Amino acid sequence: MCGIAGFLGGGFSAERALTELVAMSAALRHRGPDGEGFWVDSDAAVALGHRRLAIIDLSPLGAQPMRSPGGRFTITFNGEIYNYRALRAELAHRGVRFRSGSDTEVLLAAVEEWGLERALERSRGMFAFGLWDAAERVLWLARDRFGEKPLYYGQAGNAFLFGSELKALRAHSLWRGEIDAEALSLLLRHQCIPAPHSIFRGIRKLMPGCALAVRAHGGGFRLEEVRYFEPAPIAQSEPPPSRETELIEQVGAALAASVRLQMVADVPVGAFLSGGIDSSLVVAQMQQASSQPVRTFSIGFEEDEFDETPFAREVAARLGTRHTELRVTARDALEVIPRLPAIYDEPFADSSQIPTALVASLARREVTVSLSGDGGDELFGGYLRYLEVADRWRRLQRPSGAWMRALARTVTSLPAGVLSPFVLPLHVASCVRSRSAQRIKERACGWTATSFSDLYDVMTSCWQNADRFVLGAARWTDAGGARSAQLGSPGAGPLAHMMYTDTRRYLPDDILVKVDRAAMAASLETRVPLLDLEVARSAWRIPASMHMRDGRGKWVLRRLLERHLPRELFDRPKSGFAMPVAKWLRGELRDWAQAQLDPARLRREGYLAAPEIARRWRQHGAGKADWAPHLWTVLMFQAWLEDFGRPAANLDGRQAEVHAQMEYISDSRLAGNLA
Repeated sequence: MCGIAGFLGGGFSAERALTELVAMSAALRHRGPDGEGFWVDSDAAVALGHRRLAIIDLSPLGAQPMRSPGGRFTITFNGEIYNYRALRAELAHRGVRFRSGSDTEVLLAAVEEWGLERALERSRGMFAFGLWDAAERVLWLARDRFGEKPLYYGQAGNAFLFGSELKALRAHSLWRGEIDAEALSLLLRHQCIPAPHSIFRGIRKLMPGCALAVRAHGGGFRLEEVRYFEPAPIAQSEPPPSRETELIEQVGAALAASVRLQMVADVPVGAFLSGGIDSSLVVAQMQQASSQPVRTFSIGFEEDEFDETPFAREVAARLGTRHTELRVTARDALEVIPRLPAIYDEPFADSSQIPTALVASLARREVTVSLSGDGGDELFGGYLRYLEVADRWRRLQRPSGAWMRALARTVTSLPAGVLSPFVLPLHVASCVRSRSAQRIKERACGWTATSFSDLYDVMTSCWQNADRFVLGAARWTDAGGARSAQLGSPGAGPLAHMMYTDTRRYLPDDILVKVDRAAMAASLETRVPLLDLEVARSAWRIPASMHMRDGRGKWVLRRLLERHLPRELFDRPKSGFAMPVAKWLRGELRDWAQAQLDPARLRREGYLAAPEIARRWRQHGAGKADWAPHLWTVLMFQAWLEDFGRPAANLDGRQAEVHAQMEYISDSRLAGNLA
C-alpha cells in the first residue's frame, strides 16, 4: 500500500521535473511514510514518484519506482498482488531471475513476459499503478478489478497528471482546479462522486477493471482506455437442491484461500470486526489459519441503538481473538469532522466515514495491515433495501401501477404546504403534518419510475432531482437512470440487477473510498478478502433464490458462519455503522452546521441553492423533518470547499495534523484489550 504520482509532458528540465515530482509525492506522505522514490526521464518528458508503506520485502530492494532489468518498463505501484508467489514460481521456471522478494518486481516481470493485459488478467490483488513503456513511449495507468485502490488523472496546461489522490495533482504548479457543477449534483444525489467523474472539471477517476494508455500527441495527449475485467451477473438458472451444498463449499473454499493469501505480510496483520456476518466470517477464517490470536478492532457509540460493540466483543471472545474497541461520542465526531476534507480529498458524505476513520486509527496502533468484511452485501445480496425495492417494483407492475404513477407525479409536484392538510386531520399539530407531507413527497419519487433501473436509482438517491439545487448544473442523466440501465444485464431479475449495479457503482465509489481514505490517513493498509476474484466468481454462480431466503440476504454466508459461531450471535438486524447524525445536528453539531449552512455564505459561494437548503435546515432543527442525510451531504461539500480554499502547499502539513489528531483520539478514548 503506497501513494503514487507522476506526469507526462510539461516541457520541464530534469531539475524542474524533479521539483514538481517531489511536491506531488510529498502530498501523499500519509499513504507511504516509510520511504520515497523518484524517477525522471527528461528526454521522454515523463516523471514517476512513489511514497512507500513497506508491507512485503521491507528492504531497499523493494523500493520504487522500479525498473525492469532491460530498462524498458518503469513502474510506480500502489497495492498488493496476493498471488505473487505463484506467479513468481511460474516466471522463475521460465528463466526469469529476481533480485527482491517484492510483489512489485513480480508484476513488472509478468508485464515484460506476458504483456500488460495478460499480466493484469493473471494477477489477483488490489492495485493502481503508472507504468512507463520506453519502447512504445506510452504511459499506462491501471486499476484493480473492483476499485479498491484509487487513481485520478487529467491534463493541466501542457502536462498530463496522475496520482492516488487529488491532493497530489493539486501540488503540481500547472494545476488549475475548477469545480464541476454536474459532479456536485452527483454528490448530492449519491453522497459520493461516482467514477469516472471527480469534483474538478476535466479530472477523472480511472474506472475499476480498466487500463489507460496515454501518448503525447501534437500539443496534447491521446488516451485509449482498455477494459480488462467486467463483473459477471449472478446466475439465472436455479440449481437442483443437491447442488446447493456444492455451491456453498465453493464459496467457503475460495474465501479460506483468499484469507490465507491476504494474511501474507512482513508486518503485523489484524482485522476490523463489527460483529456482523461478513467481518465475523473473515475473522473466523483468519483465526482458523493462524497459530496466534488474531488482533481485532471495533468501534461503537454511546447511543445504545447504534452500538454493536457488545456483539463484536462476544464474537471475538468465541473466536479467541485479541480484541480492542473504541466507543465514539459526539465530541469525538466534532474532533474528526474538521479533518474529513483532508482525509477524503474530495467531497464525500457517507457519515460512517467518521467511525471508519477512528477504527482505522485505532487499528494502526497495533498493526500495519487490517482485513475487512466489505463486499459481502454486494456479492451475496445483503442489503435490506433489496427487499423493499423489489416489493415496490412488484406493486408497480400490477394493473394499479399506472394510476399509482400518476398520483405520485401529482404528489411530487405539490408544495408540502399544499399537501399538508390532506395528509393528517387539521387538529394534528402543524409540524407533524408538515413532516409527514414532506416524507410522503420524498417517498413518492420512488413511485414514478417506469423501469426497474429508474426505480433503483431513485430509491438509492439522497437529493431527488439534485440538479435543481446546484447552480449552473444541467439536468443529469449519465449517472442516473441511463447509467443504471447500462449497469444491468439482459434478462436479469430485480435482485441480480441491484447486486450488479452496486458492485459496479456503490461498492467502488462509496464503500471502498470510505475505507481506503480513512485507512490511508492513518498509514494503514486494508485488504478485502471477499473481493478476491475466485470468491467473486463463486458468488456469481449462485442464483438469487439462494442469496435471499426467509426475507433475509446472505444466506450462503450465514450457512458458512454457522460452522464457527452459534446462529443467535449473528442472525440479527445490523446497523451497518449507522451514525446518530440527525440527533447530533440538533445538538452538539448544531453551531458548526449553522455556520456551514449560513444562507449568506451559500449565496456568496454561488454553488448551491441557498433558500431550499436553509428551509430544510430550519425544518430539521425544529424537529419538523429528518433531513440528516441531505444536510450531511451539503455540510461535507461546504467543509471541503472551505478546505479547498487553502493553499496546496499546506496539504502535507494538514495531513500530518490529521494523523496526529487521530492518534490523540485513539489514545484518549481507547477502551483497552478485551481478550
